[in-house]
Amino acid sequence: MTTRELQDEIIRLKKEKDICILAHAYQSHDIWEVADYVGDSYGLAVEASTAPQKNVIMSGVRFMAETVKTLSPEKNVYLANPMAGCPMAQQMDRETVLELRKQYPNAAVVAYINTTSELKTAVDVCVTSSSALRIIRSMPEKEILFIPDCNLGGWIAAQCPDKTFHFFKGGCPTHMSLNAGDVAKAKAAHPNALLLVHPECLAEVTAQADYAGSTTGIMKFAKESDAKEFIIGTEQSIVQHLQFDCPEKQFYSISPKCVCHNMKMTTLVDLYNIVAGKGGEEITLSDDVIRGAKACIDRMIALGG
Repeated sequence: MTTRELQDEIIRLKKEKDICILAHAYQSHDIWEVADYVGDSYGLAVEASTAPQKNVIMSGVRFMAETVKTLSPEKNVYLANPMAGCPMAQQMDRETVLELRKQYPNAAVVAYINTTSELKTAVDVCVTSSSALRIIRSMPEKEILFIPDCNLGGWIAAQCPDKTFHFFKGGCPTHMSLNAGDVAKAKAAHPNALLLVHPECLAEVTAQADYAGSTTGIMKFAKESDAKEFIIGTEQSIVQHLQFDCPEKQFYSISPKCVCHNMKMTTLVDLYNIVAGKGGEEITLSDDVIRGAKACIDRMIALGG
């Protein structure tokens, strides 16, 4: 089958079987084209909770599918490729959080959404890269334990001098692979380009950025900017998506290293197989985990997430 034939069959089957397809921003463009919603992990979970379909397929990684199930426990939620995990989400578990709580008994525990649902049951509030700064600024607590991404946490801490931060030495291996040398090479190759980076990057990278923010923030900035050239310091798929959205502009990857292999695991054929009833994995969570994970997400919403 051709790409177009696969896409047409996926669209036909999803309508026939009452399926909503969610695609994270880091998925390939052929998957974007058959998705009902495209966005970040939390935004997709919110869209799924209001979608009329009873069945939801996540084209992304496992913690994202878990977030969908947490916010829509009444729906059947599936992960398109069961092997697609997030290395950062696997760096900590619930027991690690409980031990850290003993070390910092006065700190509010703030978890990046890139964590498992079970871990979320042991924290005070969940945040996304786009909402973290706003939420932490609005929290009454002055002592923060930010987990697991110390780079995102450090970027936030630098903008919240009135609070004391503690960190777990975790983070995204893809974004952490980038360094000041990569920035120098990219700027030398494209001297007129603006540098847009994700705050999961090392401080030596974000310090040189013309804009630092979430994936959706990066895309919005690039689309609205009068500039014509951009170096993109996040997963390489965003370069491709922006090329489709803004063909009159030029987009360059900061480095060939910036590829999330877990995101690349999911293919259009994976989506075809699962809508055809012969692939994927249904996501199940206990009532206790759903209740506990939802509590920290609800606080995120209450604080402005």
